[in-house]
Order: sequence, then C-alpha cells, then structure tokens
Amino acid sequence: MTEISEDNDNGAAETMLARKHLAQKHYYPSDKAHGADIPQSCVESQTTSLAVEAAVSIVINGIHYAVLMASPYQLEYLAVGFLFSEGLIQHSHELLDWEVTHLTDIASYQNFAQSLNDGDLESASIEQRLEQFQDYDIYVVELVINQRCHQRIQAQKRQLAGRTGCGMCGITGLTQALPDLSHYSQANMHSYKAPVPSLEYLLALRQQVDATQHTHQLTGAVHAAATLHDEQLYLFEDVGRHNALDKLIGWQLRNKREADCVLMTSRLSIELVQKSIRGRIPWLVGMSAPTSTAVRVAQRYGLGLAGFLRDNRVTYYTGI
Repeated sequence: MTEISEDNDNGAAETMLARKHLAQKHYYPSDKAHGADIPQSCVESQTTSLAVEAAVSIVINGIHYAVLMASPYQLEYLAVGFLFSEGLIQHSHELLDWEVTHLTDIASYQNFAQSLNDGDLESASIEQRLEQFQDYDIYVVELVINQRCHQRIQAQKRQLAGRTGCGMCGITGLTQALPDLSHYSQANMHSYKAPVPSLEYLLALRQQVDATQHTHQLTGAVHAAATLHDEQLYLFEDVGRHNALDKLIGWQLRNKREADCVLMTSRLSIELVQKSIRGRIPWLVGMSAPTSTAVRVAQRYGLGLAGFLRDNRVTYYTGI
C-alpha cells in the first residue's frame, strides 16, 4: 500500500486539493452583451482548476464504518471531527492511532479487502471493481480507538444494521458509494438526445430562477434545482442541493416528464452527477464549479456538464 503523509507543505496540499482540467468557455463580449442585437459569442479554451473530491473509507478498529466524499487533505482532522460528530469519541486522545492509504492499483485493493476480511474476493472480481472505481480517488483511513469507544462503534453498527438490513463492509461499501452507472449512460439510451444548451438559453434560465427562488431570497440558505418544460419553469428548493435534485427527479417520475437541462444553484459534486445520470438528465448546469470527479464521471457516462453560469458566461466541461 502507498501511504499518504500529512504535512504542511503548500505544494503537496495544492496537488491534493485541486486538479487541472481543460475546458471551453463561451461568452459574449462585455461591451456588446447588452446591445439590441445578440452578438456572436466568443469561444476560449482554458485550463481550469477543479476541486478534488475523493472517496474516503473510514475503517475503525477493523470495522468499515462509512464512505465520505471529501477533499483528501488533513484526513486526520476529518476523521476526528467525524467520530466526534457521530458520538463515537468525546476527546481526540481516544483516537490511539491512524493510517491513511491511497488505493491506486490491484495490489492495494486486495490488501484493503483482506484487511477487512473480504479476502474471499477473487482477483478477477478485484480487477472488475478496479475498472469501476477508475474515475475515483479512493483513500482508506484506518483508525484505532480505545476499547470503551469501540463498544460505541459496535452499538452504532447494530443500529445501522437494523435500519438498512446490513452494515457495509470493505469493497462492498465502496461499491455502494461509487456505483456502476453504465446501465444509465447516454451510450445505452435510445431516446432523444438533447442538444447542447446555448449560452442565451442558459442565461435566460438563470434569470428566471433568480426571479422565482423566493425561499432563497428570504433566507439565503436554500438551493434549487430547476428545469424548463414546455416553456414553463419548474423549480424545487431545499436546504440540501441533493434533496432539491431528488425533488425534481421525483417530479419527473410522477408526471412522466423528461428534463433536457437541469440548473442547480450550487457547485456540482459527484452525488449530483450520479443522481442526474440515474435520472437520465442529459445536461446538468451549475451556478458554481464542478469537482474533478464530477467531471470525470459525467464524461465517462455521457452527461453534459457546465458550470459558472453567471453574468454573461458559462463554462462547458463535457458534452462539447
């Protein structure tokens, strides 16, 4: 296994927190954007920095507890805060030891599976799952806590098993957090494929959302998922961006509607991309940036992804 050391080096931190990606920016010249006639849009290729979003598998005293999507830096702080917020430790000194491992190849996956008693997985199965995980940055944080806290873990796991039917473990947990979406990919869809939404269309959609998002205007604390259908705006708000998108997808299912393009008033994280692929949404657009994993998974499964929809511009990351 390859250990990832935690240090204060700014260069190392920057590498772990951000990743470069070649994108294409479409925009109207600022001096002509408000003219009577719509000008020819400009196209500019650029290198952008995407926030790195990794799957962090939390293993406590040999028990797989959770998979978090997080920035793979200062993971010790993340682990301590997570255990504290879960009520599993009350003081940081109750964490006796920790180790961070980056899963990068078949050997590291095999060692991870064996360490969690998943050793019955065959090499062929490991290779198949490695293919599934290739779009993701995966880290394992192995924690050792004292016996008193370990009893809390066991009680928590029993409660988790009662709610979900079984607790996740090892590679199985990663599979659930990082699902195979090939069945939902655009390549396997035979229905109408929506065209690339134009800058004019997206700016008009954004303007409608800004004027209609009343709860956000009142509280400043909610996100929205919105789409245009038959020239009518359908907007769903929630304190969680994932919940807002779930509401829109539920509206689609209940009313047998298909959204060609969905606008989120947030950054575009991997969870939103996964939900959009499952919901067979051709285009997902955000007012803020996507993460590196969101772009890679969207590209792999044929989801159109665009971000930084504001003022007179939008940046397309996939689907061009």
